[in-house]
Amino acid sequence: MHPEWRKFLTARGAAFGPAESGSHVEHFGHPAAEIAALGTRAVLCDLSQQSLILASGDDARAFLHGQLTNDVEKLMEDHAQWNGYCTPKGRLIASFLLWPAKQGVMLQLPREQVDATVKRLRMFVLRSKVKLDDVSDQWVSIGVAGPGAAAALAQCVERIPAGGMLSAHQHGLRILRLESERFVLVGAPDVVAPLWDELAAPCMPCGINAWDWHAIAAGIPEVRAATRESFVPQMINFDLMGGVSFRKGCFPGQEIVARTQYRGILKRRMMKAVIADALALPTPGDAVYSPAFGDQAAGEIVLAARAPLGHHVLVVAQTEALRQGALTLKAPDGPALGIESLPYPVTFPDAA
Repeated sequence: MHPEWRKFLTARGAAFGPAESGSHVEHFGHPAAEIAALGTRAVLCDLSQQSLILASGDDARAFLHGQLTNDVEKLMEDHAQWNGYCTPKGRLIASFLLWPAKQGVMLQLPREQVDATVKRLRMFVLRSKVKLDDVSDQWVSIGVAGPGAAAALAQCVERIPAGGMLSAHQHGLRILRLESERFVLVGAPDVVAPLWDELAAPCMPCGINAWDWHAIAAGIPEVRAATRESFVPQMINFDLMGGVSFRKGCFPGQEIVARTQYRGILKRRMMKAVIADALALPTPGDAVYSPAFGDQAAGEIVLAARAPLGHHVLVVAQTEALRQGALTLKAPDGPALGIESLPYPVTFPDAA
């Protein structure tokens, strides 16, 4: 995290998580009020839990196009996309929000994933004219989400993107609209700081939990360190949210990803779920169980957040278990997961 940005947030009441978990804001002094506000008003979140990788050089787009799951070469300048990076076996190493930047191509991903991801990507640069740099401490990222987010942001900037997965650049600030009421803003600290203070009036400053809650509501997953190499892209609905191109040609794991898509062999999908029990916050990688699979885990947690009542999670599970809707957390007799729909349609095959 940029040291001046940390000072700025501290002066505004930010409470940071433990050093070993990375630099992120837990809350702004009133964690219970932040949770209670979810879904009722716009929230303003520091996104220092996310890192930024800059791919620059003449071959940056071509290199990323050949490594990632989506079509980077055809991505227009005012657009953004979800993207993934797979092993040769088709398992996701990392997931990204990606957009064309003034300096090259920018990729945003969880901070805990950045070192291993940059190291692996650099292994395949070879003679390509591309440079991959972790620029997380040079830029500041914040998020605005929830009811009234677009209206609040429109009062503070000249122009906001007209639709989801569009971006705009103005006066040193990158504005990315993920959905109708969720935005990522990236810029230098001296650009973002006055904007933060303007937005803090109509929006409630919140910690990391609020941003994760809104990602879960939108059905947008992240590959964390605990779930690295756990999923093929379709398991976390990347094919449904535009994170995979099946026309772009080869990338690591492409054959397996394509076979999964066209031969109907996908046995796991991601859904949203609610856990009503007041237990500790689940973590990515926690196992879930189903009567249909007995003592064998039927899936795992992808993302979790505290909600006004209990917890909300994204969970990948066997489609048979999801159809039955009887999942439990961590044990066959653990807390129940109530399966809920996502903003985009998800279907399960009929039982054999």
